[in-house]
Amino acid sequence: MRVLIIDDDEHMRHALGRTVRRLGCEPVMAGMGGEGLQHAEKGDIDAVFLDVRLPDGNGLSFLPRLAEAPSRPEVIIITGAGDPDGAELAITNGAWDYIEKTASIQDITLTLRRALDFRRERMESRKDCPVRALRRKGIVGDSPALMRCLDLVAQSAQTRANVLICGETGTGKELFARAIHENSMRSDGPFVVVDCAGLPENLVESILFGHNKGSFTGAEKDRTGLVQRAHGGTLFLDEVGELPLLMQKSFLRVLQERTVRPLGSAEEVPCDFRLVAATNRDLEAMVQAGEFRNDLLFRLRSILIDLPPLRDRKDDIPAISNNYLDRECARAGMDRKGCYADFFDVLTHYSWPGNVRELLHALDHALAAAITEPYLFAWHLPPALRAKVARARVAAGPGSTPPQASPPMAENAGAGLPLLQDYREAVLQQAESGYLRRLMAESGNCVRKAVSTSGLSQSRLYALLKKHNITTS
Repeated sequence: MRVLIIDDDEHMRHALGRTVRRLGCEPVMAGMGGEGLQHAEKGDIDAVFLDVRLPDGNGLSFLPRLAEAPSRPEVIIITGAGDPDGAELAITNGAWDYIEKTASIQDITLTLRRALDFRRERMESRKDCPVRALRRKGIVGDSPALMRCLDLVAQSAQTRANVLICGETGTGKELFARAIHENSMRSDGPFVVVDCAGLPENLVESILFGHNKGSFTGAEKDRTGLVQRAHGGTLFLDEVGELPLLMQKSFLRVLQERTVRPLGSAEEVPCDFRLVAATNRDLEAMVQAGEFRNDLLFRLRSILIDLPPLRDRKDDIPAISNNYLDRECARAGMDRKGCYADFFDVLTHYSWPGNVRELLHALDHALAAAITEPYLFAWHLPPALRAKVARARVAAGPGSTPPQASPPMAENAGAGLPLLQDYREAVLQQAESGYLRRLMAESGNCVRKAVSTSGLSQSRLYALLKKHNITTS
């Protein structure tokens, strides 16, 4: 196995190298983050020791790209100055562990050994399990942030554990809940949606648990509750933070016992359902304020999926847009519309506070504005949206770095300029990746169209897509 060591301290690199060799592994050395990324992107790296303070940036900023490298290595953050916030950020973003350089060599060795053992076990288990394509209807994109969430969907689908999906309004929480259901063993069962924000307070118990005829004024016949209707399938509690406090206690018991008692009934009815909940609120803050039960929160988030806002996955915007535009044009019986560069330029420079939902509304406006025209320009987008992009550009000033700028160089005086060849290669890789992502987005992920547009051979296109970890589905 090969272990990449990224640290600008030569003595530390050699010390870690000796540790790696003692475990029978091959060390690969890098003194800068960019150099380490180049090694990782060639593949065949099983684990990474990543320093935080590097000449070309904070090591934590390289973590997402290292974790998404072709061989998906386990990343161990190793730092000379421990930082609690940094530790939390590292683990949240997929690091195996966060350790300090002052730790004993035995502790460092143990951490690496455990990471490598975990990797071996995972690779062996994957050999025994057939790879199955994930059903992701309506979930478009292949950005690292989105792919991490889809990995959690795949993991969640194989278990019975409760799942809590967090994210801002418009990030697609129900789509992810449906994906968990569709990829699970319960996919043939019902998927029952409960909008907790829309439950009338005086009828919550009846709607969720059902009632018998005559149990209260107006109960003219028996009614099956939504929880019972989810028997054999998945119960999705949307906006669970809006569930009334008194009902939270009742629902906690339902989760523990997997039975419901309809109003007016003396008997409890068994109910086998898988629970997925979603919220755009900070449930921990609500617990502190006494607005949400702590014990229910623990029950809900056996698995937590935190969906990224659209502003953190802007690489997905062209693919989402093309997918939606093609679908809507087909529904309306219109020819597929082309999109000029300025159209996507505005879309990718907007902050999208309403996330994907707001993006789709903007695309609807553009289609309506260009109803008889074959191409979409920025002009067809809502004026208020274009105005905000223009305002942000002017406020940033002429010296601001554009989003698609070249890779940054080290600014500290001691680091100096990188070798021209290294910098040229970094710029080329970034430009190549950007071109390929836009090519596949504008080709609707159709390889035949992409080959025709780019002039590449099919084999060369596939090789480049694999190199830059770009999927075609």
